[in-house]
Formats: sequence, structure tokens, C-alpha cells
Amino acid sequence: MKTEVRQANITEISADLLIVNLFNDGQQPGGATGALDKALGGRIAELIALGDCRGKLGETTLLYSHGALPTPRVLVVGLGKREALDIHAVRTASAKAIASARAAGAKTVASIVHGAGEGGLDPALAAEAVIEASLLESYQMPRQSSDAREQKQVEELILVESRAEQIPFLEQGVHRGHIIADSVILARDLEAQPANIATPTMIADTARQMASEVGLTCTVLAQSDMEALGMGILLAVAKGSDQPPQFVILEHNTKRANELPTVVLVGKGITFDTGGYNLKVISASTMWMMKDDMTGAADVIATLRAAALLDVPLHVVGLAPLTENAIDGGAQKPGDVYRGMSGKTMEVISTDAEGRMILADALAYASRYQPDAVIDVATLTGAIGIALGSQAAGLFTEEDALRDRLLAASAASGERIWPMPMYDEYADAIRSDFADVKNTTSPVKNAGVSTSAKFLQHFTTGYPWAHLDIASMAWTKKARPMYPKGASAFGVRLLVQLLRNW
Repeated sequence: MKTEVRQANITEISADLLIVNLFNDGQQPGGATGALDKALGGRIAELIALGDCRGKLGETTLLYSHGALPTPRVLVVGLGKREALDIHAVRTASAKAIASARAAGAKTVASIVHGAGEGGLDPALAAEAVIEASLLESYQMPRQSSDAREQKQVEELILVESRAEQIPFLEQGVHRGHIIADSVILARDLEAQPANIATPTMIADTARQMASEVGLTCTVLAQSDMEALGMGILLAVAKGSDQPPQFVILEHNTKRANELPTVVLVGKGITFDTGGYNLKVISASTMWMMKDDMTGAADVIATLRAAALLDVPLHVVGLAPLTENAIDGGAQKPGDVYRGMSGKTMEVISTDAEGRMILADALAYASRYQPDAVIDVATLTGAIGIALGSQAAGLFTEEDALRDRLLAASAASGERIWPMPMYDEYADAIRSDFADVKNTTSPVKNAGVSTSAKFLQHFTTGYPWAHLDIASMAWTKKARPMYPKGASAFGVRLLVQLLRNW
């Protein structure tokens, strides 16, 4: 979607459809909406009086100008209660509005910047939210098809502002909104691709190409490099696949590493998860979704892209261990014991608890950066969905300051996370008779979310650490604003906000 900011009178703009807004407070329309209402002979006010246009958050009403305006259609979107207006409400309204414009078949859409006028919000942040939400709501997953399926899509979005002094701020917001949305879309595309296309090698190559375009430092460790580093736990997972494992390392502000705070992001990158010899006990008809088990890695790659383009004043490192979890004669088996990069050993109880295994060596690798914080993001457990459903991801940490930073980023981004317990007793459940730790409990369903976090914590040394379990959020089963059905890349906007707030 092409976007621009244009200084113009709202009643003189020409497009296929014009978006304005309304608060849910029963008042007559003011500002740009009021100007349009006057040009339309009071038709918006009439709809308000009839109760057909209430201003409820995200509610849309379409009307026709019948030649009273250069634009033939006007869409009024609700902003909700005036006193409750915030940036997330702007995102919701923008997403609902662009979806309605698309459904109406509009190609060129003009919109006021919701919240930047009577709403009193920062104009740059408001413009950023409008663009971010509009682009993400318009996302369509990549398809491999012999036929070109025609789908309605808005091709151009024009943000209209009459005041010249506001234009630079809106342009700044549009620029940032594009960076964030395009980064999320990169992660969504990787997540949505089938596993025979989005292999560890393909994802590593994508990271290399992206890094060269935005100025990141990129290193990719091959299997021989991981062997030399002693990453025996990660490589145990890769043993059953013909696809060679990759370990992507991305760095932003490499040359300033000694003068800036260092934040390391680690993402789980299982490009397809069969469960190994502990074959997944899910319906055969849903096994295809295991291609999204690399969402954490995709999130980290995308977040590093945004960090570079936003020029975040931090030393940010992204680690993305990538491998399939497949089955052949050399695959890991329940009861096997492996030694990782940290020197600690691990017993395999379930080959389907493989994500934490590749993260174990990645978290050990993170210590070499002497980081101020390490955050891992992973589609780690089905149990988190039982605990929280599809309403929030799980947050695990014993670091109060890091927890507070993540919760603040969650509130600002609208990507919900919820603190989960990390009691010492959970560590007792994963003690092994044959190694330092076992990769899950026996039976495996006991306290799955917190024991998995305790397993990861076992491999963290010398730095504040937090774990985000996003398993129930990675694939949107029922569309909601900004998240069409399918690949969500949940976590990118959260992590970008965290870095911006730092």
C-alpha cells in the first residue's frame, strides 16, 4: 500500500473513499467530521440522531456524498469514549476503517489522522498508529498458486491535514509506522511459508539479505561452527533432519557495543516440528500448522530490522537458532543425554520438547555479549494456551525491572503478556537422575509452562533474563483488528516498543 501525507481541506480531497471519525458521546460532530457534515447538509448529524452512527469504537457507517464532495463515499469510524481515547484505540479504529474501505472496493482512500485533532494525542504517534494498523490489517499471506486470485485491496492511503505546521510530525509518524508494519510483515511472511520453502537455510539467507539492506551485522553459524562451540543440545534436535541447521546472529550498533546498553533477543526457530519420536498427539489435519514453530526466530529477525531502521540507541543482538525437528535413524531418542555449550547436561524425556533444547544453547551463547538483558521469544508450549487462551502470551522472569519494562511495552503496543509463576519448586520437577536436568516433567503434562521456563533458566548465566511463551498467539484463528486470520508475528511490535522505551 502506497501512503502519503497531504495538506488539504478535508472537503476538497479527491479519493474513492474518505474516512473521518466520531466519539461515542452523543455530541454533534466537530473538527473535520463537522466540516464534512456541513458540506453534506447535516447528514452525519442526522444519522447520529437516528442512532445509526453511534461512535462506538471500531463501528463504521458508510454514506454517499451524491456530488456534494469530490469523494463519492464517506466512512465514519467510531473512536469510542472520548475520555478513553489512546493510541491503541486509534489502531483499532484505523484497522476497522481500512477493512471496511477494502470491503467497499475502494482503491484510493483518504483519512484524517484519528486522535491528532480533537483527541489531543501526539500527532506523530497518531499517524504512526494509523499507518501501522492500516498496513497490518491489509496483510495477505503469501500463496504458491498457478492462478492469480483477485482480492480487493486498498492501493493508496492519503493522510489529510489542513494545518501546515503539523505535516512534518505526521510524515515522521508515517515513516515509523511503515518501518514497524513492514517488519511485522517480514516475520508474517516467513511464518506463513510452507516448511519446504522456509527451511533453516532459506530463513538464514533472508536474514543475510535483510541485514545488508538495513545496515545490520550478520553472521550465520553452520553445523561445524556449532559443533566447535559445543552446542550439543541444539544439534541433538537437528540430527533427525536432512536440512542443515543454521544459527543466525544479527547485530545493531556493533561498533558502539562498549558504550551502549546491550539487549539480546533470542528466538526459537523450529522450521517444522513433527515432535520427533514423541510424535505430536494432535489431529493429523492440523499438523501442517507446525510450520509456525519458528515464529520466535522470525520475530527476532524482524525486530532487528526495525531496530536498525529506527536507529534505536542500543546495542541489540538477535540470535535465531534454526532447525527442523524430524525423524530418521539418527534422530534423538527419549532417554538420550546431551551436553550443551554451557557444559551442562540434559536428558531427553520428550523429543517434542525440542524448542527449549535449541534455546538452551542459544541462551548460553548470549552470555558472551555481557548483556544488560536477554529476552527469548518462543512458541514453546501448548499449555500456555490452556492457561491464557488466545488473549495473551506468557511472561516468565524473576527480574522485576525487566518485567516492568516488558509490561510497559505490552501496554503501549497492545500485544498482551501476562506474568506467570517461576517458583523454585518447578525446578524440582525437571531434575534428572542421569543428567543435570531433563527437558520436561514425567508425566509431561504437569505444570508444563512454568517447568519449561525453569528449564531455560537453568542455561542462563550472569544476566537478567525473561522468557515469552507465544505459542497460543502465533497463529490467529479468528481475525481481530490488525491480525487477519493466519500468521500473526505476535511479539514484533512488543519487542520493538521495548527497545524504543529503553
